Amino acid sequence: MAERLLSVGLDVGTTSTQLIVSELAIENRASSFAVPDMAITDRLVRYQSPVHFTPLNGEFLVDGEKIRQLVEAEYASAGIRREDVDTGAVIITGETSRKENARAVLAALSDFAGDFVVATAGPDLESVLAARGAGAVVWSEQTGKPVLHMDIGGGTSNLAWIEEGKIVATGCLNVGGRLVKYDENRQVVYVSPVLEKLCKLKSGDIVTESDLRSVADLLTQALEMAAGLREPTELLDMLWTEETKDGVIARREAPWQSPLDMQRLKGIATPVCALARNDGESEPWVISFSGGVADCIGREDPWTAFGDMGPTLGRAIRESRLCRGEYRLGEQTIRATVIGAGCHSAQLSGSTVFYKNVAFPMKNLPVAAVTEEEQTDAARIRDALSRQEGERVALALPGIIAPAYEQVKTMAANLAQGFGSRPVILALEQDMAKALGHALALVLPPDREVLCIDNVRLDSHSYLDVGAPVGPALPIMVKTLILSR
Repeated sequence: MAERLLSVGLDVGTTSTQLIVSELAIENRASSFAVPDMAITDRLVRYQSPVHFTPLNGEFLVDGEKIRQLVEAEYASAGIRREDVDTGAVIITGETSRKENARAVLAALSDFAGDFVVATAGPDLESVLAARGAGAVVWSEQTGKPVLHMDIGGGTSNLAWIEEGKIVATGCLNVGGRLVKYDENRQVVYVSPVLEKLCKLKSGDIVTESDLRSVADLLTQALEMAAGLREPTELLDMLWTEETKDGVIARREAPWQSPLDMQRLKGIATPVCALARNDGESEPWVISFSGGVADCIGREDPWTAFGDMGPTLGRAIRESRLCRGEYRLGEQTIRATVIGAGCHSAQLSGSTVFYKNVAFPMKNLPVAAVTEEEQTDAARIRDALSRQEGERVALALPGIIAPAYEQVKTMAANLAQGFGSRPVILALEQDMAKALGHALALVLPPDREVLCIDNVRLDSHSYLDVGAPVGPALPIMVKTLILSR
C-alpha cells in the first residue's frame, strides 16, 4: 500500500518566487527480504501560489524575513500547517543563486524547512532542472527529436541540448526580462551592468517601447547565435555568463561539430553545431521555451505590463529566427524549474563501505549519475560532476558485478582523473565499495576525502545525506526532486 507524503517546493529566482504543495504516493517496490527500493508512483499538485516578485535587499541579496512571511501566508492560503509537511525543497536560481542567500533562506525557514533540501542552482543545474521541469526531456525521449531548450528568466537564459531524452550539453547567457526595470511613470530604476555596452539607458531616463525593442533585438540575436541560427559575433561572447564563458557546449567536439572557423572567431565561445541547422540535410530539431519570458512569447501583453522588458523581449523572440521553425512552449513555463519538491527515503548502505578523512554527517550532497559505459570514462565523469552545484558532489554509478582486480584499478584511475581535486564521493549499485575505496586511496593524495558506499541506486534528480556509521553500514537519506512530467 502506498504511503502518502505532503511535499512543499519553493523556487526563489532572480525575479519571481513561488510555492507549490504536492501530495506524493510512495511505494517500496522491493520484496520483504531486499534492500528497500522506494518509488514515487503518483504526484498530485494540491496548491500553486501566485507568482511573487522575489523580495530583495539590494540587487541580488534575498530578504530572508520577507521570504518567511511569504511562506507563512502561502501555507495559510493552501490550508496547511508546518507540522503537516513531510518533505520539500528550496531551490535558489538565477542571479540570486549565492551561498549567502541559501544561508539566509535556511535561517529564516529553519522551523519550516527541517530537513528540506536547500540548494543554490548554478547555470548547469538550473539548465537541467528547467529542461526537465518544462517537459522538454520527456518530449525528446518520446519523439526522438533533438531539442534545444531555452529557459528565459529575469536575469539569465539557461540552455540545454537534449538528444533522445538525454541532456548532453548546457550553457547560460545574460539574457532576461528584468535586465531593465522601470516604474509606473516609465522612469528607469535599474539597468543591468551586462547591458553597459549595449544600450544608453540609465536610471532616471524615461523609457519608450522603441528603447526596449532595440535592446530586446540585440538580446534575441545572441540567443539566435547560441542556437546556431546566426553567425556569432563578439555580442555572444559579451553575454555568456562567467560560469560558462569558456562554453561547456563549445568545448564539446561531439555531438556538435562547429562548421565555423574557431580561429577566425578568436576563441569566441559558440555552441553552433551541424545539428542545429534546419537546412534539410541534418536531423530536424526543435526549440523549446520556458521561464517567465516564455509566457510573453505565447501571448500579446502590453509592453508596460510588468515594469520590465519581458513583454518586449518575448515579442522579439516570437518574431525572430528562433520561432520560424518548429518550436514549443514548455508544459510549464514560469514554474518549470522546480514544480514539486524533495521526496525523502531512508535506507542503509551495504556493509562493505570505505571512508577516509570524512566528517559525518554529510548533508544535501547533489547527485550526478553516470551509465555503465560512462563510469570508466574520465571525461564523461568530469562532465557529469560539472553539471551539479559545488565541489562536493556524489557520483552514482552502476559498478561492476564480481570485478577483477585490474578492472577495479582501471576504474579507480579513471575516477581519480574525473574527480580532479574534488572530494571523491561514490554511490555504487554493485557490491564493490570497499575494494574500489582501497584502490582509490592508493592513487589519491593521503589527505583527500574519500567515501564509497554500495547497494544504493540514485539518479541525477537526487540529493544525499550520509550519517555516521551504524555497525558496518552507513545510514543514508535520499531526497529526490519531483519535476513535472
